[in-house]
Amino acid sequence: MDVGLAHLDRPFDYLVPAELDEVAVPGTRVKVRFAGQLVDGWLLSRADDSGHTGRLAYLEKVVSPEPVLAPEIARLARAVADRYAGSLADVLRLAVPPRHARVEKEPRDEQPTPAAPTGAVDPRGWRDYPTGPAMLRALTDGRAPRAVWSALPGEDWAARYADAVAATVAGGRGAVVVVPDARDLDRLDAALTTVLGPGRHVSLSAALGPARRYRAFLAARRGQVPVVIGTRAAMFAPVARLGLVAIWDDGDDLHSEPRAPYPHARDVLLTRVHLAEAGALVGGYARTAEGQLLVETGWAREVVADRSTVRARVPAIAPTADDPQLARDPGAATARLPSLAWTAARDALRQDLPVLVQVPRRGYLPSISCAECRTPARCVHCAGPLALPAAGGTPACRWCARVAAAYACPQCGGRRLRAAVTGARRTAEELGRAFPGVPVRTSGREEVLTDVPGGAALLVATPGAEPVAEGGYGAVLLLDSWALLTRADLRAGEEALRRWLAAAALARPAPAGRVVVVADGALAPVQALLRWDAGWFAGRELAERRELGFPPAVRMASVTGPAEAVADLLAAARLPDDAEVLGPVPAEEGRERMLVRVPRARAGALAEALHSAAGARAARKAADPVRLQVDPLSLF
Repeated sequence: MDVGLAHLDRPFDYLVPAELDEVAVPGTRVKVRFAGQLVDGWLLSRADDSGHTGRLAYLEKVVSPEPVLAPEIARLARAVADRYAGSLADVLRLAVPPRHARVEKEPRDEQPTPAAPTGAVDPRGWRDYPTGPAMLRALTDGRAPRAVWSALPGEDWAARYADAVAATVAGGRGAVVVVPDARDLDRLDAALTTVLGPGRHVSLSAALGPARRYRAFLAARRGQVPVVIGTRAAMFAPVARLGLVAIWDDGDDLHSEPRAPYPHARDVLLTRVHLAEAGALVGGYARTAEGQLLVETGWAREVVADRSTVRARVPAIAPTADDPQLARDPGAATARLPSLAWTAARDALRQDLPVLVQVPRRGYLPSISCAECRTPARCVHCAGPLALPAAGGTPACRWCARVAAAYACPQCGGRRLRAAVTGARRTAEELGRAFPGVPVRTSGREEVLTDVPGGAALLVATPGAEPVAEGGYGAVLLLDSWALLTRADLRAGEEALRRWLAAAALARPAPAGRVVVVADGALAPVQALLRWDAGWFAGRELAERRELGFPPAVRMASVTGPAEAVADLLAAARLPDDAEVLGPVPAEEGRERMLVRVPRARAGALAEALHSAAGARAARKAADPVRLQVDPLSLF
């Protein structure tokens, strides 16, 4: 039944009336009577008899004869629900898109599916990685290699993924590939069309709209295509004879589902590897601690280039706040655009090459403070931070949007304001004055650019919105590094390096391409950037987390809600003997969060205990909701 209540998270038996016998097949949507109400459900299986001793009710209706829930996806959904202390109904809502009756009734395409490629796939760019061609051969042979790939700068990652998918299809099996966003999906779609030809894959994304998404889903479910690509909506895509699951940039938080039970695309895909005995490819310019754990435990092999190839492909990378630079430019420690960064931009523009400037914050001045005493400016109504939307604009609250035209500092009474954090639009304005006559464009939430021409121009982008420049950038400037490195987050260093590598990968190789990071060269993320060694930093991060007892070295769950409700659930939970309860930690809206930590071997017992306790609270209709998250991205 499609009832997301923890205490009802189990199958129920119903009788199938004779008139529905032919259409009531496993995987179909049905309606049943439950507690006096007509509710939606799924027909999971058929049996000749039931172990239930009481009287059974009949199915009321088969909504559609289309068996949209594949048996392997039903097993996957159950495994994901158990992994994340959730309910099967919640996972199935993520796995199967809402029905679109008109699409189901469309005539099926009777055209024969284009022939699959056969024979060995040309390794092409995979030759830059010593173990890359062997991975393709294994996929072509129908085997299931598992790899963690660290991409070189300038790498056409979409083409490399297309090669891996083509090898899988040549081996007679299907593939699922998940990418973070629509721009990445478009790149992969074009690459696959080039390698496989049209009609051999579908794209699955929530942004497609109900009809197109359901049409793509049905094409995969009916076996019309062997390959599905998409954003996290594709992680449950039904593919026959699954031979490869792949994910690009698994550190991107867009891979984490914001709806219960909050699964991460990487973990869902790796669960599919176990259930389907498929291969796996986890790739990115950076490497997460989770990816490093796969390598260190021997579950996967790393696919990396040798150091001579790395040196030939990387741009010239330099920090601004190490000792040699400070000797040349003493103001570099405090300047937002030190002379080294300014010179790199100037030289690139003189060579008629574009310059990319990465700024962590969008907007104009997303944070302001009193010009006299530096007290952060806050809203008098909700205490939210004030921001300045444009030059000459009026300060407004970022939380409640109220305008603070007559703002006066509560500490000193001052009325003048200054920038505390500079956003992308203000940065573009400043650079336009510093380099008059040079075109300045921005790429961010309001307008995300996909690509730009190769002439002299300044591109100011927020992380994840950097456009690809024709021929590569002559210079990449990484500003305001403190905004990334000083976040109160377990993954601050990992996330900073991920964003820097993604931007630096768009630069030309040295000597034509230069990258300047406004940071101290002694910091570990900066060192990893200078050496282009994501594996070294991921190993360092994983070792520290093992020492401190943080994921992925351990399994951790957060329990968030009103203090009384959190205490009630934890008191009812039969936690493993070696579970450690930490907290409380303040959470949003006056709630609190408790953390429960167990060794990885006890992960299943922890999820089961929390799910059972949530079920007990739901059965007695406890008023205050509690949110359960296993291995949340943010712990603090």
